[in-house]
Amino acid sequence: MPTRILEADGAPRAIGPYSLAVLVERPGGSTLHCAGQLPLDPATGELVPGDIRAQTERVMRNVQAVLAAGGMGLGDVVRSHVYLVDLADFAAMNEVYGGFFQGALPARATIPVTSLPKGARIEVVVEALKEAPAPAARRTAPRRAARKAAGRARRKPARRPRR
Repeated sequence: MPTRILEADGAPRAIGPYSLAVLVERPGGSTLHCAGQLPLDPATGELVPGDIRAQTERVMRNVQAVLAAGGMGLGDVVRSHVYLVDLADFAAMNEVYGGFFQGALPARATIPVTSLPKGARIEVVVEALKEAPAPAARRTAPRRAARKAAGRARRKPARRPRR
């Protein structure tokens, strides 16, 4: 299966020896494995100021940018992991996080951690799947077959019943 390493405009660059995202392409579609996103400003690479709401907003914008680089969106996310330094932030994080999704929600785990890089309060990891579009139905083959069958029927002489 071919894989592509992705970089994304609108998301911060990886801050260590890892890929921002890996896109695995297969005949039936694609799977995008994203590295954890921190609430870093993509322009400066610095942590955004503010509370968990501001940090969650920035993280989700970064996630959207990474997904877009792989030709996907939040509707393609099937699983996410949310790492929180303080579980007291859960309700506020959940409210902001939930506002980014429409329709079916991805499976999610929320995991408490003692610390995150750069002093972040949140990190989000996602995996997304996108099925390849179904091939367009070909109309020529069935029509051609029908015309061919009709032509054969006209050319055949009528059978006489056996006596």
